[in-house]
Amino acid sequence: MTETAQQPVTHPQDTAAHVLDVTHVEGDAYAVDIRGHRLLVDQPLEAGGKDTAPTPTELFAASLAGCVAFYAGRYLERHGLHRTGLRVRAEFTMAADRPARIGRVRVTVVPPPALSAERHAALLAVASHCTVHNTLQDPPEIDIELQT
Repeated sequence: MTETAQQPVTHPQDTAAHVLDVTHVEGDAYAVDIRGHRLLVDQPLEAGGKDTAPTPTELFAASLAGCVAFYAGRYLERHGLHRTGLRVRAEFTMAADRPARIGRVRVTVVPPPALSAERHAALLAVASHCTVHNTLQDPPEIDIELQT
């Protein structure tokens, strides 16, 4: 089957809720536990943290860039092409107004040097429809509640 950018990727195994836990470490640092993996988040020194780890906002942008890279890499793999040299860069700026949020993200995909120019558009189309980007384009319902 030929995959196009418009076709959604379905993951039947993903119908159950995915769970992660965040716990306080010290100061502004928190541990994020996901499927046996642990990530740390903190704040920069100028924001009162100890700068021991990326901020949650940086991880948000990293999540988008990582997802774009994954989809680009899978495109290359499906077509028997090497991923050597594939890079993705994300740059973000904060919004100038309230509420505090990212105002703009620019993601740049650097294809492997061996990728022909004829395949660039297809690579970009696939990478542009990664799960994280799709989620940002069609945001989920978010409920934040207090357990009592």
